[in-house]
Amino acid sequence: MATTNDLKNGTVLNLDGQLWTVVEFQHVKPGKGGAFVRTKLKNVLSGKVVDKTFNAGLKVETANVDKRTMQYLYQDGTDYIFMDTDTYDQIPVSEAVVGDASNYLLENQEANIATHDGSPLYIELPASVELLIEYTEPGLQGDRSSGGTKPAKLETGAQIQVPLFLEVGEKIKVDTRDGSYISRVTS
Repeated sequence: MATTNDLKNGTVLNLDGQLWTVVEFQHVKPGKGGAFVRTKLKNVLSGKVVDKTFNAGLKVETANVDKRTMQYLYQDGTDYIFMDTDTYDQIPVSEAVVGDASNYLLENQEANIATHDGSPLYIELPASVELLIEYTEPGLQGDRSSGGTKPAKLETGAQIQVPLFLEVGEKIKVDTRDGSYISRVTS
């Protein structure tokens, strides 16, 4: 148990049997009346975002969420197998939990996995990953970096938009939050 005054970004609350992560919070002290805390909460399982207001000092139940750095090993049917880098324990994570992260997940890559009572809740990838372009249309003479974009298929199977000058076999940096091209990786 904690009070609403202890809330901070990333705290996981157990409200009505569902787990919610605090995305944003703001303590408000109006000129008259009691203080309150305005929050934006994200449902851990469904991803739904809601705004909720709590009275200041109200007791709320926090959930014990364990975040660990794990290494992605391989895909087994619909499960993704991860290994704890400290204990070498392997855990299966369902396709539903991995979600869009699968577009940027390579074997032996590390990711943070949040678990509650032993069951995986969600995966946090690094902010950017380096991936190889597996297929894209060839660039034309005169294509410049400030020009348009074209679709490219990455080694993970994800499709993103890249600048016209990039070619098959080049390594690029991709933002895992929105799937956007960041830069070309030079070795």
